Amino acid sequence: MSDQFDQLVALDAEHVMQTYARLPVAFVRGEGTRLYDAEGAEYLDFLGGLAVTSLGHAHPAVADAIAEQARTLLHVSNLYYNAVQPEVGARIDRLLGGGGKVFFANSGAEANEAAIKLARRHGQTNGGPERYHVVSAYGSFHGRTLTTLAATGQPEKQERFQPLPPGFRQVLFADLDALEQSIDDRVCAVMLEPIQGEGGVRPAPPGYLEAVRALCDEQEMLLIVDEVQTGLGRTGKWFGFEHADGVRPDIVTMAKALGNGMPIGACWARTEVAAAFAPGDHATTFGGQPLAASAARAVLDVMIAEDVPARAARAGDRLREQLAAVPGVAAVRGEGLLLAAELEGGIDAKQVAGACLTAGLVVNAVTPTAIRFAPSLLVTDTELDAAVAIFSEVLA
Repeated sequence: MSDQFDQLVALDAEHVMQTYARLPVAFVRGEGTRLYDAEGAEYLDFLGGLAVTSLGHAHPAVADAIAEQARTLLHVSNLYYNAVQPEVGARIDRLLGGGGKVFFANSGAEANEAAIKLARRHGQTNGGPERYHVVSAYGSFHGRTLTTLAATGQPEKQERFQPLPPGFRQVLFADLDALEQSIDDRVCAVMLEPIQGEGGVRPAPPGYLEAVRALCDEQEMLLIVDEVQTGLGRTGKWFGFEHADGVRPDIVTMAKALGNGMPIGACWARTEVAAAFAPGDHATTFGGQPLAASAARAVLDVMIAEDVPARAARAGDRLREQLAAVPGVAAVRGEGLLLAAELEGGIDAKQVAGACLTAGLVVNAVTPTAIRFAPSLLVTDTELDAAVAIFSEVLA
C-alpha cells in the first residue's frame, strides 16, 4: 500500500466513526461494471455497492440527469410541489400494476420505517389501539433504525440496542405453521422479503408467499414486501414477489437500485391503505427532492428501455450455471442477478472474498460460508466469464 493510502486510513480512523470493518482499498472511479482504486488498479464489481448500482457506475444518462438537475434546482421542501417527484411516483405505480401511491424517503431503512408506520396507522384505525404488531421472519434484514432493527430477524444485531420498540415478533422464514401460530388480533401486518438478501440470499420457497397472502386476507392483515434489495429487475422480474403466482402486496418498499447510487427510497401502498396517512402523519426533509428524483427518473427510464428484468434473468442463468461448475461450490441459490455461492465445508467465505478483492473481483461474504454476487444488470457475458474465472482461481 502507498503512503497516500496509509494517510487516508489514518485520517479515517481519526475522524470517522469506526462502524465498518473496511477492506484495504479506496475506490476513486467507476465505469460500468468496473471500479478503479487510488493506485490505478482495475476491479470487476460484482457487488454493485450492495445491489445499488444496477445500471453500473457513472451511467451517462443518470450522470447527465443529475448534472442538469444540479444546475436547475437541487432542493425544495416537501411543503411545496416539485415537478419531478410525481413523475417518478407514476412510473413506480405502473411497474406495480397501478392503484397505489408512493411516499419517498432517502434509504431502504426509511422506506421500511414508513411502511411500518403506515401499517400501524391502518391497523389502529381499522382494528383499535392494540392492533399495531408486525410479524417478520428470522434471518430478515429491514434496516438499522431502532424500529426497522426491531423488525429485523437477526438477534445478534439487536442485542446491543435493547430495549427496542415493542410490537414486533419473528418466526421461522418459510414456515407457514409458525406464522399462523404467531397471529392474534393485535397483528396488523406481516413483513417479508421475497429473497432474504442479508440473510444469505435465501428465496421464499414455491407457494409460501401465496399462502401468506391468503392468510393476510383471511385475518385482515396487510402484507408488506421489502424489495429494497430485490426490487427493480434484480431477480429477473421487476419485483421479487412476482415470482409467486398472483401475489399482490399491500405495501412494497424499495431503494438501492432506484437511484443507482443517489440516495432515494420509496414506499408504495395500495391507494386505500395509503389513505391511512393524513398530512402531518409522516414526513421527511429530503425524500423525493428534485436531485434524487431526477436520478430515479433517469434510472427507471433506462431500466424500462433496456428491459433489465429480462437481462437479469438471462445473465443470471449464465452466472448460476458457471458458478455451479466451480470446484469448491456446493450449491448456488437466488434468482436473476442476486445469487449466493454456498462453499463446500471448511472454506471460509470471508477469506475467499478478501482473496477475490486482491485478484480484482469485488464480492462479499454474505454468510460465513457463502459469497454474494450482485453485479450490474447490464453486465456483459465477457464480464461474467472473467469474474467466474477469478473466483475459480481463488477457490483453487
